[in-house]
Amino acid sequence: MPMDATRQRFLMCRPTYFAVDYAINPWMDPTAPVDADLAIRQWEQLRQTYRDLGHTVEEIAPLPGLPDMVFAANGGTVLGSKALAVQFRDPQRADEAPAYRAWFEAAGLEVHDPKHINEGEGDILLAGGHLLAGTGFRTAHPAHAQVQEVFGYPVLTMQLVDPRFYHLDTALTVLDEHTIAYLPEAFSPGSQAVLRRLFPDAVHASMADAVVLGLNAVSDGQHVVLPAQATDLAAKLRERGYQTIGVDLSELRKAGGGPKCCTLRLRQGGE
Repeated sequence: MPMDATRQRFLMCRPTYFAVDYAINPWMDPTAPVDADLAIRQWEQLRQTYRDLGHTVEEIAPLPGLPDMVFAANGGTVLGSKALAVQFRDPQRADEAPAYRAWFEAAGLEVHDPKHINEGEGDILLAGGHLLAGTGFRTAHPAHAQVQEVFGYPVLTMQLVDPRFYHLDTALTVLDEHTIAYLPEAFSPGSQAVLRRLFPDAVHASMADAVVLGLNAVSDGQHVVLPAQATDLAAKLRERGYQTIGVDLSELRKAGGGPKCCTLRLRQGGE
């Protein structure tokens, strides 16, 4: 059963300079039209949804020339008073890293510099007493050891195998400390076995919902904010007692991002 909702604190970045000028994942097509104004309106609706739920939204200033900076989840990993800064795989996003690092420092966090490629909460998700850490496309496997050393949580490697689901948060969402939803086909056989063992009551998403980034969702333990197009997944979640809120981020999906990609959770204390 769902837990009570907990108040969250999020970091977001307005998509002022959003565009699809290059292709670093299968979702991106630089020849396809992008409506930047619509992307901003959709992002603003996501931000307002969080505020309506009683959550706090902090904002980092967007920088020109960094169209993917809107995807704040990739800016770092924050647990309590510590932040692990990021090192992007692709040079097109490299300049985002120091901007997010500076924000963490200004917020008074203890910032740790990355030793290996890691793309923040896109690939590092707290699930109960474990950190699930994705690898295969972006975050390097050796980075998982540093994640464990910095935060002191046991880290479990999740091997991603489908390039459409290039970050862990495109293939798996944490619903509460006991429950996840995920797409089994996005993971290697061994990782699927680990997930079955750890989360026997997990919600399994369909490929139809995964390809609209339905698993790129944000949960406060009771409310789940997810792409409006993921209708079957939303129905499964409601059957489990969660309250679902659909948002349309169709323009940002053209760059491979959904609600979770736009949202870095600033976890307080040990939550």
